Amino acid sequence: APAWLRRLCGHLLSERLLRPGGVQAVVRGILEGTDGEWGALGGAGAEAAALDWRKCDAVGKILAACPQQCLSLEDYYRQVCPQILDLLHIQDKVTARQFQRVATTTLLTMAREQPELAERHLLQPLLAPLRRCSEAAELALEDLTAGAVLVPEAELGSCVEDLLKVYVVGNDSWSLLLGSLQSVLGVLFSLYSFAKQNVSYLRSPCQDILLWFLEKAEREQSLAVLEGLARLSSHVPTLHPQCQLRVGSEGGAAIVVGETISDEDEALYQKISLEQCHVESLVELLSHCQKSGLAGDFFIHCLKELTQVAEEDEEAPNPAVEPAGSLLELEQSQARQGRKLLVLQLVAALCEGVSDTVFTDIVQVQEFLAAVLHRACAHPARGPGAEVEVQTLAMAMGLVAAVLGGAAQLKSRDFVVLKRLVPLLEELSRTYPEPLTQELASDLCITICTHGACSPSTVGAAADGVLGRKPGMGAQSPAAAPGTAPSPSSHGHSSPSAHRDRSKEQSTGREPGASGASAAPRADSLAPAGLQELLVAAYDPQPPGRAAALRRLTSLVTQRDPEALRLQEKLLQVFLENVQHEDAFVYLSAIQGIALLSSEYPERILPVLLAQYERPARGTEDAMAAVTRMKLGEVLMRVTRALGDMVFQHREPLIRAFLRGARDPDSALRASSLSNLGELCQHLGFQLGSIIQEVTCCVTAIARTDPEAEVRRAAVHVVVLLLRGLSEKVTEVLRDVLRDLYRLLKHVVTAERDAATVLHAQLALEELDTAMRRVLFPPQTLEKKIVVLP
Repeated sequence: APAWLRRLCGHLLSERLLRPGGVQAVVRGILEGTDGEWGALGGAGAEAAALDWRKCDAVGKILAACPQQCLSLEDYYRQVCPQILDLLHIQDKVTARQFQRVATTTLLTMAREQPELAERHLLQPLLAPLRRCSEAAELALEDLTAGAVLVPEAELGSCVEDLLKVYVVGNDSWSLLLGSLQSVLGVLFSLYSFAKQNVSYLRSPCQDILLWFLEKAEREQSLAVLEGLARLSSHVPTLHPQCQLRVGSEGGAAIVVGETISDEDEALYQKISLEQCHVESLVELLSHCQKSGLAGDFFIHCLKELTQVAEEDEEAPNPAVEPAGSLLELEQSQARQGRKLLVLQLVAALCEGVSDTVFTDIVQVQEFLAAVLHRACAHPARGPGAEVEVQTLAMAMGLVAAVLGGAAQLKSRDFVVLKRLVPLLEELSRTYPEPLTQELASDLCITICTHGACSPSTVGAAADGVLGRKPGMGAQSPAAAPGTAPSPSSHGHSSPSAHRDRSKEQSTGREPGASGASAAPRADSLAPAGLQELLVAAYDPQPPGRAAALRRLTSLVTQRDPEALRLQEKLLQVFLENVQHEDAFVYLSAIQGIALLSSEYPERILPVLLAQYERPARGTEDAMAAVTRMKLGEVLMRVTRALGDMVFQHREPLIRAFLRGARDPDSALRASSLSNLGELCQHLGFQLGSIIQEVTCCVTAIARTDPEAEVRRAAVHVVVLLLRGLSEKVTEVLRDVLRDLYRLLKHVVTAERDAATVLHAQLALEELDTAMRRVLFPPQTLEKKIVVLP
């Protein structure tokens, strides 16, 4: 086109751009007819899509440039930026994708060219709904009543979707964008945790935004943000303590002013529940960051933090013991104790949630071992927690030996990394109170310094303990032994004292040093030596060795080993006794073994489990018996899932056992039994039959009269699961009790004080409403009928 025509068109477009609604009009005019032109290209779809993106990016850059006739850059940004944000909310599906691309490109271009103006006119309005309820915001809450809405559901949902489009889809990791997003990550994480506990479409976009930031930010910044999300620091402003998230009517959430809880016990319960929920959400978030190594780095960071907290506890005086201590010192001591408990809770959750593949390279393994060894050097095993410290140190040193056991596969740079452990091992060899541990630490130093050329026998024995090999297999590398590669979930005991205890145990057939321990079952004379060793190792005094043996026995059951199946009763006895163990790794391994045995032979195993569930083992404390019965309940539910439709023939004994458990004096066991009952009813569906009357009467009585909120919550949850399991057959199966259930749910919604129980009841009413609408107003379908007239 001639120059005069280009100037005139540019001038006209600039004038239209500065008018109200001008941005959308200009974008529509430039992109008009795009779909029709490129849709006609047929097979050249990829080329058309590329052309589409290039044209949208060009439009975005044009909008980011200030026209000459504009008085000032500030005025241009003030007029145009709100219209650019409006482009993100276009509802027309045909043009929404292009408009969002234009808006994202314009925003990112402005942020790079004019950071201050973009921050003021684009990013601040974009993040305003989340910053409004942030901990850093100054809220005049005294002027607001409890329940007042700070951020409506529609505004909050729109804000989260806009952040997803700008940050994740735009995918520009510039420091200004990362810094602005970091200011609202605490509120976003609270929203993600809330959506994870409820039914909300906001869970996925919140998770994508959080993972995008953790991936794009520098590793130190990501670790600092994770520490802030875990409430260990103030790097990330969290949700204001007076603000509360509430379920929205459209599947989203709203932020309201929370009510002040006058009951101290209830306030403490709410605080602990919220912390637990945040920890679980953080662990689930980290489970998606294992390939990048972020989960391993944060796990090591928590271990170092745990050691630091322990050192501060030793150095700081205890004001509760020293009467001269001031009130400030007492508060500081309580804050340290709270921080220590939070770190312990976080480490435990990480061990259970992401421990299987938490480390991605030898550098992370070395840092983990250094953290454990440093803790052992700073705090030798003394006092009430000595046994746990000894087991942890044994596991760490066994892992070092296992890594060195594959010295043939290790490269020189790997030994450079491992040499960082030498000072800590040397300090252990000098200062640790146990002589055998000193000897193993010294031998490990020799092996590392000689690059595996000189490897004393104690190192090989420790590696054998970790890898589950028979003594005498020598320096066979982990890679050369199929099925024996070490993993964080199968580390056994490794110290020489542990091998000495095992030898003593094999000679006596009894677990040494355990009060009330029963004799290890003797393996059948026809059983091979390997199975006999596993049966004996299942009573190992060290939890890692015991858990490894149980998992190996479970693997034999899975592979349908003939000798293991022949000794199924003996295996069941071993698993049942280990269910009572206090270590989570041990009893979870035993639960998995019992569930596999029961799914293979339900006719033989289920009656034994039901008898154990209804009559707990004698000689145990009431609390311990209740815990054991809850573990057995978990076994029964795993068996139910494995049996599928075949669970029908075991319906009555299972329901009868759970109904009896629902009347137990222990509230935790009542809640657990009701939860199991609800899941069983969901699996049975229309096969419930006449027994539904008993289930309904039990649930109704408990939901109305039980004094514990968690038990009432579980009773209402049974109704939710029952309705979900029946789906469209609700009116057929529950026709005799449907009215009673409806009245129960309405009573809970109007009279119940526990918010979670009310939420469960509302979810049940929604399920019931959906089912009834399908029955009363069935979808109309067009059918073609041919009638032959006589």
